[in-house]
Amino acid sequence: MSVVKINVVTMPEDKRARFEERFKGRAGAVETTPGFEWFELLRPVAGTDSYLVYTRWSSQEAYEAWQTSQDFDRAHDGGGDTLAPAAERSQQHVWSYEVVESAGPKSS
Repeated sequence: MSVVKINVVTMPEDKRARFEERFKGRAGAVETTPGFEWFELLRPVAGTDSYLVYTRWSSQEAYEAWQTSQDFDRAHDGGGDTLAPAAERSQQHVWSYEVVESAGPKSS
């Protein structure tokens, strides 16, 4: 059963462009991690100032292996990137879910 991790990151208006730029310039190491299934960065449009960083994993163990990896550390310290501090003073929470049901487009 897949698991979903959603990082909720409250970002001040004046830091949003920098925050998004950091994600655009990320190394992409998570995509080659065993058990990784999906990533999305969701920008707030109305009703909130929180970004959602959505990742989906084949198992809790796969997610935990990513969290304890050197690639995770490099991804989250910015690798020396000057954009890394964009989220350091923001409020962050992690929501965890198990996928109970899922659907995609039906083929014709």
